[in-house]
Amino acid sequence: MQQIDPAEYEQRLKQLSDILQPIARHAEQQALTRCPYRNAKDQCTARFGCRHQRKPPTAGDPLLCSHDGTFDYRSAWESRPEELVQVKQALQSSRKNEVDENEQPAAGRVQYGEHRCPAEPGKTVFDHADVLGVKVPTSCGRTGICHECIVEVRHGHEALSPKSDAEAFLGDNYRLACQAVLEADDQHVEFALLRRTPKILTRQHRRDEKFDPLVTRQGDQVCYGDEVLGPFSGNILGLAVDLGTTTVVTELVDLQTGQSLSTTAFENPQRFGGSDIMNRISYDSGEFQGELNKAIINSLNTEIRQICDQQEVSFRDVYEILVVGNSTMRDLFFGLDVQTIGQRPYKSQVEHEYLADERETTSLTSPARSLRLHANKNARVYGGPLIASHVGSDTVADLVSIDIESQSDVIMLVDVGTNTEVIIGTRDRLLAASCPAGPAFEGGLVTFGMPGCEGAVESIKYVDGRFECKTIGDVEPQGICGSGLIDLLHELRRHNLMTPKGVFADKARSFEIAPAQGITFSREDASHLAQAKAANCCGQMILMRAFGVTPDQISRLYLAGGFANFIDPAAAIEIGFLAPAPPDRVVKLGNAASQGARELLLSRSKRRSIEQLIKTIEHVELETRSDFFDIFVDGCQFKRFGA
Repeated sequence: MQQIDPAEYEQRLKQLSDILQPIARHAEQQALTRCPYRNAKDQCTARFGCRHQRKPPTAGDPLLCSHDGTFDYRSAWESRPEELVQVKQALQSSRKNEVDENEQPAAGRVQYGEHRCPAEPGKTVFDHADVLGVKVPTSCGRTGICHECIVEVRHGHEALSPKSDAEAFLGDNYRLACQAVLEADDQHVEFALLRRTPKILTRQHRRDEKFDPLVTRQGDQVCYGDEVLGPFSGNILGLAVDLGTTTVVTELVDLQTGQSLSTTAFENPQRFGGSDIMNRISYDSGEFQGELNKAIINSLNTEIRQICDQQEVSFRDVYEILVVGNSTMRDLFFGLDVQTIGQRPYKSQVEHEYLADERETTSLTSPARSLRLHANKNARVYGGPLIASHVGSDTVADLVSIDIESQSDVIMLVDVGTNTEVIIGTRDRLLAASCPAGPAFEGGLVTFGMPGCEGAVESIKYVDGRFECKTIGDVEPQGICGSGLIDLLHELRRHNLMTPKGVFADKARSFEIAPAQGITFSREDASHLAQAKAANCCGQMILMRAFGVTPDQISRLYLAGGFANFIDPAAAIEIGFLAPAPPDRVVKLGNAASQGARELLLSRSKRRSIEQLIKTIEHVELETRSDFFDIFVDGCQFKRFGA
């Protein structure tokens, strides 16, 4: 028997190990990202349902697999069809057992909106959401990893289990639905999703747009400019994203025809980090830096999957994503450090680099894959350029939507939001300013304030001693959105129920707006709105003075922003929310930033020309003006400009 040389044995064993270890690592990765039911032709051989299955181009062929290998495929499976049927039947049975609060007042319950079910100790909020038929977003199989299932607990915190380590990044009122376990069956727990659907203007005027997208088909290849992205597979799609502090609007576009395929909106899920940009900047400086980026990326991925499923297309056919937003929102999306935006002189890292001649533009371009976005593996993400400080690429998109390069008369653009932007001038000279209005008109700070979602009071009239309310969706009132708050303030002033300084008649502390639902409006609410209105007032008044014009000299006053299309301009002018331009000159733009983003997505020449134009815009820092304080104090009163 031949003797084995131990040294040679160890050497050969090491050689084999060196060969096999990379193979093992690759196999381990493939086990997570390469579905075993996907064959070499990218066809699905599974006998069960999966959300990545797509119809083949030729009838009768096997289903195609659209998974791109960037995340764990296993949560997509409905792996045991017979158990799935049983679960669905159990859920249907549970829904029939919904209890009425008046019939069983002592029983504990879990509530979402108007829907409620019995409380079951040991079950998570996510489990109760299943019973209620509420679709909570998730992509990690309810393990607490993806952080998509954030809910706001509006009542009953004490009935839930303590926060797990996976929830450490969340504030007091927020939980992960998959981690929050109900511990008591005699208490009332009420929760709300962070992905409510806001009301947006989905039908708006489309101008004749220049159609020269950066992504094109050249023969059998799809190209980004001159760079080949991959073989043409039937569709070339692009996604325009208006990333607002409160609301995110997306539009899926066919880049071969320019046709819009889908427009959707959802609440920005970063709300757990604060309702305004300064709070989010502060949150991102702490130990949970990166969570805000993770939240918006995960939510947008959920939206992309849903849109593509509805349109029966693959997200692998999305070759470009164009994102616009204020400086903070855009940079958080790209995973950049935003701390410099919260410190004087309030400029992003990108703007500092641009001013130091370290880069040619403030726009950003990144591979979609590096941002973990569900798109073609070679897709690009373009972040629109910034103007200055907090005035970001959403305002640039607004200017594109009004074709600013053709404007020879004086115009004023007011993009109303948590951070309001104001632009005034002509194509030859433009001034810009940012107004830290805060979230009061968009659902924050006001006791019963809410974004413009179903159930929000959107218009109010005071008739015969009571308030008549109209809600979005014509359902039971849940709160009051921005357009409703402007109506309410106007009605209180018009009927002498409130002084210009916000003092209620007969020394009242509050008014009942919808008594049956317990919705009230207090003096504290009025105070928060006064300060938000004053910020808007300052931006408009100071820019008009700086440009040397009065309100009657403005040819058009463009209104953009989440709720601007639904406000009554006359009411807004009377309470000093808008400059008193002639009402017939007020033009509502609808989702101007979304429209502008779409135009930039469809035109490379438009990107070039607007980037050149915005370099000439003069940025005005409101707080450095000598008359800022006087204008702000006067703007806190509910009266017309200058009255």
